[in-house]
Amino acid sequence: MRASRRFSQAISEGDGISLLAAVGDPDGARAAERAGAEGLVAAASATGLSDATELPILWMSDALDEAVAAGADAAVLLVNGLEDDDGRLEALVEAVTGRGLECVVGVADEDELRVALDRLDPEVLLLSAGRVDEHEALEHVLGLLPDVPAGKLAIADLDVQGREEVAQLERAGVDAVVVRSGDLAALLHEPSR
Repeated sequence: MRASRRFSQAISEGDGISLLAAVGDPDGARAAERAGAEGLVAAASATGLSDATELPILWMSDALDEAVAAGADAAVLLVNGLEDDDGRLEALVEAVTGRGLECVVGVADEDELRVALDRLDPEVLLLSAGRVDEHEALEHVLGLLPDVPAGKLAIADLDVQGREEVAQLERAGVDAVVVRSGDLAALLHEPSR
């Protein structure tokens, strides 16, 4: 049986930026672990991942019962649409943590980040490029980072275009980045010269 592990612990320990591989099945999870991923990102259609790997799993769907059944360690709660101070945002955080999952709060702009910090004070933030054009995605995520207080963990959720972008995120202080599992080898290892 897989040992329970805090997702935040996995991305905060060690040197450098953690690569979180987006996977959809157990084979992808095993391949990502062999390639050097430090965590997995999955959605509602992914099952059997916790039996295939020791890596912590971040669930990117609001299907919390499925997250628990799949053995996820953390779940993303998107602030988008929950900005009103009507208690729904806080209730959803309680729903996530009440199921034994660590809550990662997803934001896509400065207003959502402000709401998250003011009302939730989360330990882990997912900084998303949202609907920003792919050519501006890196700058958008890097633009959110200065407003993340010291001591919080920041995960970048954008389509990285290579090792240099991962290096830029790392230099800026991002703790982890979500990547396609097929890109792991190229992002982890220096190309031969």
